Amino acid sequence: MTAAGFARVLRAEFTKFRTVRSWMIALCAAAVVLVFLSGLSAFESRALIGAVPADSDGEPVSDSYMFVHRPLAGDGTLTAMVASLSGAGQPGSRLHPGLAPWAKAGIILEPDTSQGTAYAAIMVTGSHGVRMQYNYTHDNPGLAGPAGPSSPRWLRLTRARDVVTGYDSADGIHWTQVGTARLAGLPRTVQIGLFVTSPVYFAAGAEAGTPSLATASFDHLSAEGDLPRRSWTPEAITAGPYPSLPSASTWRQSSAGAFTISGSGDIAPLVGDILSAQWAGASIVNGTIAGLLFVIVLATLLATAEYRRGLIRITFAASPRRGQVLAAKAVVAGALAFAAGAVATAIAEVITRHILAANGSYLFPQSELDLARVIVGTGLLLGLAAALGVALGMMLRRGAVTVAANIVLVVLPGILGSSSGNWLMRFTPTAAFAVQATLPRSSVVTSNYTPPNGYFPIGPWAGLGVLAAYTAAALGAAMWLIRRRDA
Repeated sequence: MTAAGFARVLRAEFTKFRTVRSWMIALCAAAVVLVFLSGLSAFESRALIGAVPADSDGEPVSDSYMFVHRPLAGDGTLTAMVASLSGAGQPGSRLHPGLAPWAKAGIILEPDTSQGTAYAAIMVTGSHGVRMQYNYTHDNPGLAGPAGPSSPRWLRLTRARDVVTGYDSADGIHWTQVGTARLAGLPRTVQIGLFVTSPVYFAAGAEAGTPSLATASFDHLSAEGDLPRRSWTPEAITAGPYPSLPSASTWRQSSAGAFTISGSGDIAPLVGDILSAQWAGASIVNGTIAGLLFVIVLATLLATAEYRRGLIRITFAASPRRGQVLAAKAVVAGALAFAAGAVATAIAEVITRHILAANGSYLFPQSELDLARVIVGTGLLLGLAAALGVALGMMLRRGAVTVAANIVLVVLPGILGSSSGNWLMRFTPTAAFAVQATLPRSSVVTSNYTPPNGYFPIGPWAGLGVLAAYTAAALGAAMWLIRRRDA
């Protein structure tokens, strides 16, 4: 393939495209539809009710739990045994009936009980063993296994100025340090006590989460340091899109050192398990799907129109190297779709975020790098889909059949993905939509994997790579086929 020869064919294919008015209109329509439906999706979304707490860095967090606390002046230590941790709720109720994997019960220290405050905690979890967590994103593992009558977990949290250290023990005698946290600027008097929380539970492939409740039994509570001997203060901390259930958050003190506490919510980064209205990308995904349908039809026409009219013989006679013709059609369709998609996505991002903000919805912070990736990535998604459509069109030759094949490959897997264990979202061209994902992730939060409102089960560029692989394979197959059969 000579450069001069290919440039001539490329120019010819571009001239064909721009001289067909209906094709140019369809290309513009793809961009307009992407912008319009993205904005419409944002306009129809439900606004978030309630404030979203943020940590000291301004990052959104979940901060809901049942807290039984006392003030600690200066240095000190609090020790407790977690005798059991169980789930609550009945089948058919609005509560998840079992114990959520990231249900938490333990000892927590924080400057005050305001939302998003710094903290350090040592805890037992539903299925992740003992953990020391602090400031929402830091997580250190301790003893494995659940807490129960036959395997109680002893926890200890010690403060030395602004350094907080967590320990665990299986017998209350032999202690192991789990981790330390330096809470800069910690005041002399802080709040320390017992807490229980249980996050929204997502079943495999579920589109929505179910609130959960956890109940912990504490015993052998002991303290060292300046802790007043007055009564403990119970407080149901609640905030955010999935707050705790205040009516279900209870506590009972059966003796001086024994408590039973129930709580719901979470203390963790805020990620994808919230209302779709809070993610501008969900609206962009919806608009992209509509724009993609226009691109599929347009690419199909570019490939099949000459077969339908019998003009492909003239094209191949003028350009005997059929591979150049295929490549030129793919480049023209892909480049134009990329340009239209990138420009439309940039406009849609501005419009959807403005609409969501006007509706009172919380918007996740989005870095300039993520924004650039969504804009360029969406353009590449549409460009690769257009090239794939050209390849299929040159192989199948029939417009209706080609359009149907494109939809089955690129669009349908996204519809079926939530009920397929998500393998369709990993191994089909639909995986390319992952390039639009900007929801934050966290290893200490369980969320849903149901696009567009939740995570994609594949990385952004890896997902785009899946579509690129399908496109390359289709172009290779089309090139082999058109060289071996009559026009």
